[in-house]
Amino acid sequence: MRELTVLYDEGCAMCVRCRDWLALQRSFLPMRFVACGSAEARTRYSGIPWVGEELVVASDEGDVWAGPAAFLVCLWALEDWREWSYTLSGSAFSPLAERFFQALSSRRRALAAFLVPDPCASGTCSAPASHAPKMAFR
Repeated sequence: MRELTVLYDEGCAMCVRCRDWLALQRSFLPMRFVACGSAEARTRYSGIPWVGEELVVASDEGDVWAGPAAFLVCLWALEDWREWSYTLSGSAFSPLAERFFQALSSRRRALAAFLVPDPCASGTCSAPASHAPKMAFR
């Protein structure tokens, strides 16, 4: 495996923040980020049923992971997080890690609204909502 492609929901502020965090991390192999709604995603990954519904990671060798497994593959690719990927995928922690990821994923839009509130909630703004300030993980 030489490269991973991470398919993320570009309409979800939390997903975009996670993509930005992943992109800043040192990794053992290159990670490409493709928005689920992009022409590339529709062309290259239309046969994957979870695209747009779950985090999806595809390798250059044709392997595909979705949901919690995709999250663990992302951690596995990162230099500072590989050991955690092994710990979280082990028999002691995998059920907990899966439930945690599913809970986050199923509530991602609500969490995104909490993390990045709509700057135009009153309807008086003239700037598009996409110009909202970005917050970085610390």
